[in-house]
Amino acid sequence: MDERLKKLEEQYKSVPIPKNLDSLVEASLKQRPKRRAPKWILGAVAATALFTAGLNINPTMAKNLVGVPIIGDVVSVLTFVSYEVEEDTYTANIDVPKISGKSEEIAALNEKYAAEGKELFEKFKEDVDWMNENEGGHLGVDSGYIVATDTDQILSIGRYVVEMVGSSSTVMKYDTIDKQKEIVITLPSLFKDDAYVEKISSYIAGQMREEMKATNQDKMYWVSDAGLEDESLVELFTTIKSNQNFYITEQGKLVIVFDKYEVAPGYMGVVEFEIPTDILQDSLVSNEYIRQ
Repeated sequence: MDERLKKLEEQYKSVPIPKNLDSLVEASLKQRPKRRAPKWILGAVAATALFTAGLNINPTMAKNLVGVPIIGDVVSVLTFVSYEVEEDTYTANIDVPKISGKSEEIAALNEKYAAEGKELFEKFKEDVDWMNENEGGHLGVDSGYIVATDTDQILSIGRYVVEMVGSSSTVMKYDTIDKQKEIVITLPSLFKDDAYVEKISSYIAGQMREEMKATNQDKMYWVSDAGLEDESLVELFTTIKSNQNFYITEQGKLVIVFDKYEVAPGYMGVVEFEIPTDILQDSLVSNEYIRQ
């Protein structure tokens, strides 16, 4: 075993178990409904608690975690809580992130993550109840997060939800944070006025048509004048929302994101378009975040 991994293992084993861990597990057990229901994977709850405790008391352990974004001596994004169920035809894996920071905006973001994770799990349990009371079925929920960008200034975190009931649907929500100011960057805040909506929409529509006309690419978008057999069968893309899903790359480029089925058939999955800065330059408030 690599020497660094040995040290990490030793540090992990030396982490004291939180005094309230037993009460947390007991509370989870008491929350179990008396009906036949999916089983809690309590080992995951305990592992999350231990892992979080280790990060909080051992900066060296945090620094040695390869691939985890770091700000100073603490990990900037970690799993706050995990909901896990595995039984028969019902599965749920829901990881809720937490971002380090002291500002009110970061606190509000973490509260939103916690509330959405809990709501997703409660909905899953309700759907399982309904299925058990009827003819059963297959149900799966997979939710977690990715770090799309992590620089000295920018953190873009994407949270995804994949729901599987027969077919699957995918929703991806990004939040972009100025780590130095500890503020959340919104799409409108990047621009002087709402002219960016038309500029970005026009560029994306053009890219959709170009990609569909390319003979070497098997792509399809719901956009007019792109060779669709019957445009009346779908809702054609015309414009982005003013608060359209987005993130900012390490190179300072704006990426617009569409969920599965939002502008294209399901096989296209989540669709992204990187927007050239030169078409946005006149509308930008500054080049602090979006650069040439």
